[in-house]
Amino acid sequence: MQTDLITELTPSQAFAKLGLSLPPAPLPLGVYKPYLIDGKYLYVSGHGPVQDDKSLIIGRIGQDMDIEQGKLAARQVGLTILSTITTHVGSLDKVKRVIKILGMVNCTSDFERHPYVINGCSELFAKIWGEENGIGVRSAVGMGTLPDNIPVEIEALFELA
Repeated sequence: MQTDLITELTPSQAFAKLGLSLPPAPLPLGVYKPYLIDGKYLYVSGHGPVQDDKSLIIGRIGQDMDIEQGKLAARQVGLTILSTITTHVGSLDKVKRVIKILGMVNCTSDFERHPYVINGCSELFAKIWGEENGIGVRSAVGMGTLPDNIPVEIEALFELA
């Protein structure tokens, strides 16, 4: 009897299977580096939801957009972070695992479901690196405002392979 070998997808293959596209990697609009490699760690600065045409998703959750639109904006931020990784590090396969993400949600003062919004990014990373390596520690917090009125900003820390 022959058994089938189960092969795991590489992060790049897992991303390709999702059928999503990466927006252009954003250039810094201030005095900072978009990423920094220190030994086996990759630090990614706060990213916003850049779309394929380089425009930003704009709006405040609870005022200009609903929670589902906010979650999609967080997924778009995740895609923007992935674009920075592929542009500057070379491949998603060079990342071993997600260590931490900090998600900031631009929302009205009565909005309380910040973690749900940031799941848009966390779920994307889990699909790429798997549940064991794609889910790290996390904070999801509400903000009174974010740069350019973007709905979500996320920074991340990864371990390199």
